[in-house]
Amino acid sequence: MLAEHFSFSDRQAIMGHSMGGHGALVLALREAGRFTSVSAFAPIVNPSSVPWGEKAFTAYLGADRDAWRQYDASLLMAEATHRLPVLIDQGLSDNFYPLQLQPEVLENIAREHQYDLTLRWQEGYDHSYYFITSVIEDHLRFHARHLLAA
Repeated sequence: MLAEHFSFSDRQAIMGHSMGGHGALVLALREAGRFTSVSAFAPIVNPSSVPWGEKAFTAYLGADRDAWRQYDASLLMAEATHRLPVLIDQGLSDNFYPLQLQPEVLENIAREHQYDLTLRWQEGYDHSYYFITSVIEDHLRFHARHLLAA
């Protein structure tokens, strides 16, 4: 609807926090070529293997783990043929890390598949919006750099 009334560039970037960060990663990995970059703050990256994700996926998708694959950022990255830059910030004082948030899983997959992932560990930060406000400028600059690239 907005595109009908306003002029927009077709270049897009996406970011999110926690489950929203997971959603941003999943959309960017599933929609090859739609986004120039993706970033996330303390995202859930491997929901198929953590208690939160297993509970949610079972409730929404059923017990068939194959049905979960298309909603798991780590599994999608392992199978991706399209590459886009990824920036993730993770607070080291986050009470959901490492049990629910497993950025090392995504980091290992990115390394194995030569995927452009920057994972930054933030000492003293938790899962709060204060964490986001402390690093969001870097994320906006990251996306601007990729959105404005020729």
